[in-house]
Amino acid sequence: MRGADYAELKAFVAVVERSSFARAAEHLCLSPSALSQTIRQLEARLGLRLLNRTTRSVAPTEAGARLHQRIAPLMEEMARAVAETSAAAGQAQGTLRINTLGIAARQLIAPRLARFRQSHPGVVLDIVVDDQLTDIVAGRFDAGIRVGARLEQDMLAVRLTPDLPMAVVASPDYLARHGTPQLPADLPAHACITWRLQDDGRRYRWEFAKRGKRLEVAVDGPLVTNDAALGLAAALQGLGLLYAFERAQVDEALADGRLVQVLADWSITRPGLYLYYANRRHPQPALSAFIDCLLDRDLPARGSGTRQPRP
Repeated sequence: MRGADYAELKAFVAVVERSSFARAAEHLCLSPSALSQTIRQLEARLGLRLLNRTTRSVAPTEAGARLHQRIAPLMEEMARAVAETSAAAGQAQGTLRINTLGIAARQLIAPRLARFRQSHPGVVLDIVVDDQLTDIVAGRFDAGIRVGARLEQDMLAVRLTPDLPMAVVASPDYLARHGTPQLPADLPAHACITWRLQDDGRRYRWEFAKRGKRLEVAVDGPLVTNDAALGLAAALQGLGLLYAFERAQVDEALADGRLVQVLADWSITRPGLYLYYANRRHPQPALSAFIDCLLDRDLPARGSGTRQPRP
């Protein structure tokens, strides 16, 4: 295979898997016009239209879908072989595609980006933030990050965080104006900031437990959202009670008095975050390095110049 042939096929796979010339061009470090020309050359060489293009979307034709199905696994295997060869020389390389919940992107990945880049300059991170249950195998991702209760079957999982304590919080101003709920049954009389579940569009029913008794409460209020930052902002501005999933920012607001926790004796703990990947014999070197970074196993142990041992 000529080098130009490989480049054309690589470009074609990138466009199909990202459903966008712009995103594929960014991934390949090409201009959109250069990428478009490469795809036209491939189609001309094969004598077939491989992609249907509109101003808003791009999708493979029937012939393009068949070609992608055949060559994508081969190209992935070639990239894996190159990455493993580089790893044998002590280098992790290649593109690492991760599908992750927003909470993990904000709290785990974002703070470690610079450190990972500095340690592994040959790895390109392709991070897709997705709060739905995407099939990482069908989406050709190397790994996904989800809560423990929502892992896909036939996957190997690595725990990233402890289980997550939930908290119902409100601003002191809201509680002064509307009173403090004493029981979950009091919540329907309060303004509540409600969550929209992305997988099926339903509103989340707040969950509680005490002395073995579990219950769910349907709540209502002035804001329905699926964005944690927006929900937190609404609570800080006194719009209502918030059922908090992302404790890091909420704990800061609790510590400085901008928020107050209520119904603490009814709070539950939800499963923590896990990274999971297909049940292969070994994860690729770049993925192993990424896991080490998320778990801070790449940091020197306190008081020594050696790396922390793996558990």
